[in-house]
Amino acid sequence: MAQNQSEIRYLTPPSVEVKKKKYCRFRKSNIKYIDYKDPNFLKKFLNEQGRILPRRITGTSAKYQRKVAQAIERARHLAMLPYLTDLMK
Repeated sequence: MAQNQSEIRYLTPPSVEVKKKKYCRFRKSNIKYIDYKDPNFLKKFLNEQGRILPRRITGTSAKYQRKVAQAIERARHLAMLPYLTDLMK
């Protein structure tokens, strides 16, 4: 009945996930100043609820993560970005 016990068949070929190296986009592009008056750029660092994404997800360095957080808070204060929302993107 069992012809070949060692033969294992998959519906899809097993894939090995290769993680891309995270990099700081500000250091790579040599950006010194993060403009708080550009809400479209700052939305890249927010999730759907309007919360700031952590460094481990965005890959931003600690120095620029602080600058991004400060720019987002300034934009929120001027009502360019919402503090909370249901679906922002």
